[in-house]
Amino acid sequence: MGKTYEGGVPLAEVVRSGFVEGVHRGSVVVLDAAGVPVAAAGDVTAPVFPRSSNKPMQAVGMIRAGLPLTDPADLALVSASHAGEEFHLARVGALLAQAGLDESALHCPPDLPVGEDARAAVLRAAGGPTRIQMNCSGKHSGMLLTCRAAGWPLEGYWRPEHPLQERLREAVEELTGEPVAATGVDGCGAPVLAVSLTGLATAFLRLVSAEPGAVPRVVADAMRAHPEIVGGTQADDTRLMRGVPELLAKVGAEGVIAAAVPGVGAVALKIDDGAGRARMPVLVSALRRLGVAAPVLEEFAEVPLFGGGLPVGAVRPLW
Repeated sequence: MGKTYEGGVPLAEVVRSGFVEGVHRGSVVVLDAAGVPVAAAGDVTAPVFPRSSNKPMQAVGMIRAGLPLTDPADLALVSASHAGEEFHLARVGALLAQAGLDESALHCPPDLPVGEDARAAVLRAAGGPTRIQMNCSGKHSGMLLTCRAAGWPLEGYWRPEHPLQERLREAVEELTGEPVAATGVDGCGAPVLAVSLTGLATAFLRLVSAEPGAVPRVVADAMRAHPEIVGGTQADDTRLMRGVPELLAKVGAEGVIAAAVPGVGAVALKIDDGAGRARMPVLVSALRRLGVAAPVLEEFAEVPLFGGGLPVGAVRPLW
């Protein structure tokens, strides 16, 4: 049996009214432009599930397997965890129609949008969960289009033994430089592949550092050109890519995020308890170690805590 994740160290503290009421533990790795680790905390060599932070690598695998998309906005959607805003849903619907399909072909479960405003709009309209609203519907649509193009069966496209998933696994292993340590079932029903945080950061660095026109660079450029499609109007990774020139970022469930800037370096981290509120302050601290500076980072440096509707503290980095 291979090495298992041993858990992290205190990375962020929760301070309310001057009193430390909690600590978030996790692991983080920082690579320089050459891919050499320059800072780390916690366990960065054991495998974890990067969850949706794997999506850019999976998109690379789809393109290599024949995904017939050239519009960068569509490629961004295939790599997305979208917020379920109207422009997201319209584009997913168009992708499915291109393959002669509708949302019934999607294996991802019915869900409400993850974006707060989009979710509220659905509920106000007395709507309910649908497959197309699920945040991974862009990825699943890309998988279906890839199967159509490659002549593979649509049935069971989400199963690890399907030819599609085997190609996606190959892409993940190539970009991370590691064998996949474990295969699980992600929240959307598709495979999630375990690699180390160091492997994840390496992959993101390779995405942004690839030669122009190479498939990894095509995916990175598409995501950076259309950050609002990757997440949503208010999504953390969207706002980061808007605010930091050339930065590529992708969040994953359970407190994961990876980011890279060409010629600068890359970061990957996981918050052990899955708390999204600790993710961004730690990421900002890590990016600053690479010399990355932008006004948007100040917005994420601490997450405010409220009492009675007024700010009374913050979640702030310890590392």
